[in-house]
Amino acid sequence: MRVGAIILAAGSSRRMGGGDKLLAELAGRPVLSWSLAAFEECDTVDDIVVVTSASNRSEVAELCREVYKVRALVNGGSERQDSVWAGLSALQGVDLVAVHDGARPLIRPEGIRGCIERASRGVGVIAGGPAVDTIKVVGASEKVVETPERSTLRVVATPQVFRAGTLRRAHEAARRDGVLATDDAGLVERIGETVVVHDVGGPNPKITGPSDLPLVEALLGVRYEVRSGIGIDSHRFDANRRLVLGGVAIPGSDGLAGHSDADVLTHAIIDALLGGAGLGDIGAQFGTSDPAWAGAESVEMLGLVLEKLRGVGAVPQSVDATVIAERPRLRPHIDAMRGRLAEALSLEVSAVNVAATTAEGMGALGRGEGMSAHAVATVRVRSGVSADV
Repeated sequence: MRVGAIILAAGSSRRMGGGDKLLAELAGRPVLSWSLAAFEECDTVDDIVVVTSASNRSEVAELCREVYKVRALVNGGSERQDSVWAGLSALQGVDLVAVHDGARPLIRPEGIRGCIERASRGVGVIAGGPAVDTIKVVGASEKVVETPERSTLRVVATPQVFRAGTLRRAHEAARRDGVLATDDAGLVERIGETVVVHDVGGPNPKITGPSDLPLVEALLGVRYEVRSGIGIDSHRFDANRRLVLGGVAIPGSDGLAGHSDADVLTHAIIDALLGGAGLGDIGAQFGTSDPAWAGAESVEMLGLVLEKLRGVGAVPQSVDATVIAERPRLRPHIDAMRGRLAEALSLEVSAVNVAATTAEGMGALGRGEGMSAHAVATVRVRSGVSADV
């Protein structure tokens, strides 16, 4: 039997509070990539059709680029059934169809294989398992009207696998009759076909909101630790340059000498972040001999630093920095610096602190020859992902 899979990735993600849940990061990878990988690795799946939204088509296409079983990427509809129908229309020459929600990233190849093998005997198959909680049926005013016997209840999920002709007939009947169901099994049951539940042998939760991500990461065996990094930087004054601190231009003062914009505050923060993630220092990442960084805005470098941190599973948590200089007076600009740095670091302003002090006339700083900045950054670092779920 030839088996096709429809992976649904066209939902609105209304409960995510912004952004597509399929593209949210889960243990260093987009949620959708986990489902794609499971179906790619399952030896009983031949073809994959991915159904996406028009707004995220380019991002999803990029994820599908190295999934060799993907035969088509199609746009979904306003309802789940519309999206499945779009996927069915793109699947040709298959005997069985497996429908899976891309937001269920923990499905394993062996779980998919088990559903397919059972469906090959001529029945519809739903991934599922026993209900753990007691379920109540309620009526008006939440009044309990029935307590079903828990042993007869199953919590179902995806994949759901059916004969291709059966699934098409079920969807055609629903489209003709104007019927909406919460899953494909409901439509297949409606036309009198047999559907059974198959235990896929592991957790298979669906991600619907931001709070689900850390729970699923815990099931993946992800662990985090918080590390600290320290950054220190100094620059001489240069009367021919403008002064920039924390990405904010400070009027009425000499600037600082350096290869980039010489933003001493941001440089110290970059060193602290890189140190916390174990990635060396600013010189190793943005060398002074590299013409690409000549005159560059240091606060823009923070975006590149965040990418480097993400590459090792690290995320900034907070920054505390102090600028040491005899001049100019910096207090009126502190709030602007905090806001600009918080924006660049994707942190709340409350997680970014900037202070200013003097050297009390001591040493080169005390003589007004330049500025120095010290910073401490805390970084949350992902420490591992279990291969077994």
